Amino acid sequence: MELARETAGLLECTTWSGVGPGLMDSIIKGALQAGKPVGGFKIAKEAGEWTSSNFHPYLPLDTYMTCRFFSARKHGLVDAAVRNNLTDRTAIIGLPGGIGTLDEIFEVLTLIQLKRIGSKYPVPFILMNYDGFYSKLLQFIDTCENWGTVSHGEVDSLWKVCNCNLEALEYLADFYDIPDSRRKFRGRLREAYV
Repeated sequence: MELARETAGLLECTTWSGVGPGLMDSIIKGALQAGKPVGGFKIAKEAGEWTSSNFHPYLPLDTYMTCRFFSARKHGLVDAAVRNNLTDRTAIIGLPGGIGTLDEIFEVLTLIQLKRIGSKYPVPFILMNYDGFYSKLLQFIDTCENWGTVSHGEVDSLWKVCNCNLEALEYLADFYDIPDSRRKFRGRLREAYV
Protein backbone atom coordinates (compact mmCIF):
# COMPACT_ATOMS: atom_id res chain seq x y z
CA MET A 1 0.00 0.00 0.00
CA GLU A 2 2.85 2.34 0.89
CA LEU A 3 4.64 1.96 -2.44
CA ALA A 4 1.42 2.61 -4.38
CA ARG A 5 0.59 5.68 -2.29
CA GLU A 6 4.06 7.21 -2.68
CA THR A 7 4.37 6.33 -6.39
CA ALA A 8 0.98 7.88 -7.18
CA GLY A 9 1.98 11.04 -5.34
CA LEU A 10 5.47 11.21 -6.84
CA LEU A 11 4.41 10.63 -10.45
CA GLU A 12 1.07 12.48 -10.14
CA CYS A 13 -0.60 9.77 -12.18
CA THR A 14 -3.55 7.42 -12.29
CA THR A 15 -2.74 4.08 -10.69
CA TRP A 16 -3.78 1.02 -12.67
CA SER A 17 -3.92 -2.47 -11.24
CA GLY A 18 -5.40 -5.90 -11.80
CA VAL A 19 -8.25 -4.99 -9.38
CA GLY A 20 -8.04 -8.32 -7.61
CA PRO A 21 -7.36 -9.44 -4.05
CA GLY A 22 -4.11 -9.27 -2.04
CA LEU A 23 -1.39 -6.95 -3.30
CA MET A 24 -3.62 -5.75 -6.14
CA ASP A 25 -6.08 -4.49 -3.55
CA SER A 26 -3.25 -2.86 -1.57
CA ILE A 27 -2.27 -0.95 -4.71
CA ILE A 28 -5.79 0.43 -5.01
CA LYS A 29 -5.95 1.41 -1.33
CA GLY A 30 -2.54 3.10 -1.48
CA ALA A 31 -3.44 5.18 -4.53
CA LEU A 32 -6.75 6.17 -2.96
CA GLN A 33 -4.86 7.25 0.19
CA ALA A 34 -2.77 9.52 -2.03
CA GLY A 35 -5.98 11.04 -3.40
CA LYS A 36 -5.13 9.97 -6.94
CA PRO A 37 -7.39 8.32 -9.52
CA VAL A 38 -7.51 4.54 -9.76
CA GLY A 39 -8.37 2.36 -12.72
CA GLY A 40 -8.07 -1.29 -13.43
CA PHE A 41 -8.74 -4.45 -15.32
CA LYS A 42 -10.40 -7.16 -13.26
CA ILE A 43 -10.49 -10.80 -14.22
CA ALA A 44 -14.00 -12.18 -13.73
CA LYS A 45 -12.73 -14.80 -11.27
CA GLU A 46 -9.28 -14.46 -9.68
CA ALA A 47 -7.63 -17.31 -7.83
CA GLY A 48 -8.49 -16.95 -4.15
CA GLU A 49 -10.81 -14.03 -4.81
CA TRP A 50 -13.26 -12.85 -2.17
CA THR A 51 -16.30 -13.41 -4.42
CA SER A 52 -17.18 -15.05 -7.68
CA SER A 53 -18.77 -11.81 -8.78
CA ASN A 54 -17.70 -9.59 -11.66
CA PHE A 55 -17.88 -6.62 -9.29
CA HIS A 56 -15.24 -5.07 -7.07
CA PRO A 57 -16.43 -4.67 -3.46
CA TYR A 58 -15.80 -0.90 -3.16
CA LEU A 59 -14.58 0.63 -6.43
CA PRO A 60 -17.17 2.38 -8.61
CA LEU A 61 -18.02 0.41 -11.75
CA ASP A 62 -16.81 3.20 -14.04
CA THR A 63 -13.23 2.90 -12.74
CA TYR A 64 -12.47 -0.62 -13.94
CA MET A 65 -13.27 -3.15 -16.64
CA THR A 66 -14.05 -6.79 -16.00
CA CYS A 67 -12.21 -9.04 -18.46
CA ARG A 68 -12.76 -12.68 -19.18
CA PHE A 69 -9.15 -13.36 -20.22
CA PHE A 70 -5.77 -12.40 -18.79
CA SER A 71 -4.61 -11.25 -22.23
CA ALA A 72 -7.14 -8.40 -22.19
CA ARG A 73 -5.91 -7.30 -18.76
CA LYS A 74 -2.27 -7.44 -19.87
CA HIS A 75 -3.00 -5.29 -22.92
CA GLY A 76 -4.99 -2.80 -20.84
CA LEU A 77 -2.25 -2.47 -18.22
CA VAL A 78 0.43 -2.00 -20.88
CA ASP A 79 -1.69 0.61 -22.69
CA ALA A 80 -2.11 2.49 -19.39
CA ALA A 81 1.68 2.77 -19.06
CA VAL A 82 2.29 4.25 -22.51
CA ARG A 83 3.99 7.66 -22.51
CA ASN A 84 3.00 9.81 -25.50
CA ASN A 85 4.49 13.04 -24.13
CA LEU A 86 7.67 13.83 -22.22
CA THR A 87 5.50 15.13 -19.39
CA ASP A 88 3.70 11.77 -18.98
CA ARG A 89 5.03 9.97 -15.90
CA THR A 90 4.21 6.30 -15.78
CA ALA A 91 5.86 3.15 -14.48
CA ILE A 92 5.27 -0.57 -14.48
CA ILE A 93 5.94 -2.17 -11.11
CA GLY A 94 5.90 -5.95 -10.73
CA LEU A 95 5.10 -7.08 -7.20
CA PRO A 96 5.40 -10.59 -5.74
CA GLY A 97 2.68 -12.80 -7.15
CA GLY A 98 1.79 -16.08 -8.75
CA ILE A 99 1.63 -17.50 -12.25
CA GLY A 100 -0.55 -14.67 -13.59
CA THR A 101 1.92 -12.10 -12.29
CA LEU A 102 4.84 -13.96 -13.89
CA ASP A 103 2.91 -14.07 -17.16
CA GLU A 104 2.38 -10.30 -17.01
CA ILE A 105 6.01 -9.61 -16.03
CA PHE A 106 7.43 -11.64 -18.93
CA GLU A 107 4.93 -10.14 -21.38
CA VAL A 108 6.11 -6.65 -20.41
CA LEU A 109 9.77 -7.70 -20.60
CA THR A 110 9.21 -9.09 -24.08
CA LEU A 111 7.36 -5.98 -25.29
CA ILE A 112 10.13 -3.72 -23.97
CA GLN A 113 12.83 -5.96 -25.46
CA LEU A 114 11.18 -5.96 -28.89
CA LYS A 115 10.34 -2.25 -28.67
CA ARG A 116 6.65 -3.12 -29.05
CA ILE A 117 5.32 -1.60 -25.85
CA GLY A 118 3.76 1.19 -27.93
CA SER A 119 5.27 4.06 -25.97
CA LYS A 120 6.93 7.01 -27.69
CA TYR A 121 9.15 7.50 -24.60
CA PRO A 122 10.79 4.98 -22.26
CA VAL A 123 8.68 3.51 -19.46
CA PRO A 124 10.51 2.46 -16.28
CA PHE A 125 9.89 -1.16 -15.32
CA ILE A 126 10.60 -2.15 -11.72
CA LEU A 127 10.58 -5.65 -10.26
CA MET A 128 10.05 -5.57 -6.48
CA ASN A 129 12.18 -8.31 -4.95
CA TYR A 130 10.85 -7.95 -1.39
CA ASP A 131 12.62 -10.35 0.99
CA GLY A 132 14.27 -12.04 -2.00
CA PHE A 133 10.92 -13.18 -3.43
CA TYR A 134 12.24 -13.18 -7.01
CA SER A 135 15.83 -14.23 -6.23
CA LYS A 136 15.39 -17.73 -7.69
CA LEU A 137 13.85 -16.24 -10.83
CA LEU A 138 16.81 -13.88 -11.16
CA GLN A 139 19.17 -16.87 -10.70
CA PHE A 140 17.29 -18.66 -13.48
CA ILE A 141 17.81 -15.66 -15.76
CA ASP A 142 21.53 -15.76 -14.89
CA THR A 143 21.52 -19.45 -15.85
CA CYS A 144 19.89 -18.55 -19.18
CA GLU A 145 22.69 -16.04 -19.78
CA ASN A 146 25.31 -18.68 -18.94
CA TRP A 147 23.69 -21.11 -21.39
CA GLY A 148 23.54 -18.41 -24.05
CA THR A 149 19.77 -18.42 -24.41
CA VAL A 150 19.64 -14.80 -23.22
CA SER A 151 22.37 -12.28 -24.02
CA HIS A 152 24.50 -11.15 -21.06
CA GLY A 153 23.01 -8.05 -19.47
CA GLU A 154 20.00 -8.04 -21.79
CA VAL A 155 17.36 -8.52 -19.08
CA ASP A 156 19.15 -6.16 -16.68
CA SER A 157 18.82 -3.42 -19.30
CA LEU A 158 15.03 -3.91 -19.48
CA TRP A 159 14.12 -3.42 -15.82
CA LYS A 160 15.35 -2.31 -12.43
CA VAL A 161 15.23 -4.86 -9.62
CA CYS A 162 14.54 -3.18 -6.27
CA ASN A 163 14.55 -4.73 -2.82
CA CYS A 164 12.65 -2.02 -0.96
CA ASN A 165 10.23 0.86 -1.48
CA LEU A 166 12.86 3.56 -0.97
CA GLU A 167 15.06 2.09 -3.70
CA ALA A 168 12.13 1.95 -6.14
CA LEU A 169 10.95 5.49 -5.39
CA GLU A 170 14.48 6.93 -5.68
CA TYR A 171 14.87 5.14 -9.02
CA LEU A 172 11.60 6.64 -10.31
CA ALA A 173 12.52 10.10 -9.02
CA ASP A 174 15.91 9.87 -10.74
CA PHE A 175 14.36 8.49 -13.95
CA TYR A 176 12.05 11.51 -14.18
CA ASP A 177 14.56 14.06 -12.78
CA ILE A 178 12.23 14.94 -9.91
CA PRO A 179 13.96 17.45 -7.62
CA ASP A 180 14.77 16.60 -4.01
CA SER A 181 12.16 19.10 -2.83
CA ARG A 182 9.42 16.87 -4.34
CA ARG A 183 10.79 13.61 -2.90
CA LYS A 184 8.50 13.74 0.11
CA PHE A 185 8.40 9.96 0.41
CA ARG A 186 11.75 9.94 2.23
CA GLY A 187 10.21 10.98 5.53
CA ARG A 188 7.03 8.92 5.20
CA LEU A 189 8.29 5.38 4.58
CA ARG A 190 8.04 2.89 7.40
CA GLU A 191 11.38 1.49 8.53
CA ALA A 192 10.50 -2.13 7.68
CA TYR A 193 10.09 -1.31 3.99
CA VAL A 194 13.00 1.09 3.55
